[in-house]
Amino acid sequence: MSAKAESVNPDLPAYMQDVGRRARAAARAISRADTGTKNAALEAIADAIMQAVDQLKLANERDLAAGRQQGLDAALLDRLELNDARIAGMAEGLRQIAALPDPVGSVSDMNYRPSGIQVGRMRVPLGVIGIIYESRPNVTADAAGLCLNSGNATILRGGSEAIHSNQAIAACIHTGLSAAGLPGDAVQVIETTDRAAVGELIRMEAFVDVIVPRGGKGLIQRISSESRVPVIKHLNGVCHTYIDDLADIDKAVRVAVNAKTQRYGTCNTLETLLVDRSRAAELLPPSARAYADAGVEMRACEAGRALIDGAAAATEDDWYAEYLAP
Repeated sequence: MSAKAESVNPDLPAYMQDVGRRARAAARAISRADTGTKNAALEAIADAIMQAVDQLKLANERDLAAGRQQGLDAALLDRLELNDARIAGMAEGLRQIAALPDPVGSVSDMNYRPSGIQVGRMRVPLGVIGIIYESRPNVTADAAGLCLNSGNATILRGGSEAIHSNQAIAACIHTGLSAAGLPGDAVQVIETTDRAAVGELIRMEAFVDVIVPRGGKGLIQRISSESRVPVIKHLNGVCHTYIDDLADIDKAVRVAVNAKTQRYGTCNTLETLLVDRSRAAELLPPSARAYADAGVEMRACEAGRALIDGAAAATEDDWYAEYLAP
């Protein structure tokens, strides 16, 4: 598998078309799978991940070593790392997905029309979902689990910096699918680091029903402008926490500090703290002390600086910045 991971397929279009055909065939089987079978697969994938902790860490160390050699910054290396806790988190996430209600076939908004016909909405699988993401190898397990739960096949194209980790996780996924009697082609991780694979994937409208890009602004803009397949997208990872005038002060401070300091390098980390003006004098000083204790720099508007000792003046660009750092 590692040899495949490091090679560039000499006939990339043919390779990608083959991936698409296999995904389309697998989508038919996955869409018909009952809840018990899908949940059994999710549990089996979680078991396979926990049984392969050492192999996953070895594969991840290859990626980390290459990342250090390439000069990846600390935030990207943090996103890339798989340790015992994060591997256990992948398995637990899959078990949590298995505990969710099966969305397929649920009916809502039933209404009678004047003709007497009853009309409503039923949830059905989309078909084949292509997901393009960067850095974080745990997304491979998360994305596979969510697509499986919703009855969809998926083609996953992770970042080249995580190729060995993603392939090791893919092996666990295929072990779990096989154990549940489902086709391994229901989840395929692209085996080449050739960046042209992204361009091929987003033009395979014959096989792919929707593309979900997860990454930086540049990736999102490229996929949105070039894709022939419908795109479900976000844009910037600038996350805000708002504390309103009725908030419990102690709880609000704990939430705001945790939102920033739990992990700096992820796209859901707090970047901007908004505080109701009527409570600012109560909220900002203890928040500032907690952030200072954690080594977090604060940049504030003029009113905020009057309440926070040592806060730097925020520029207009600060309100749009995804820091990925303290």
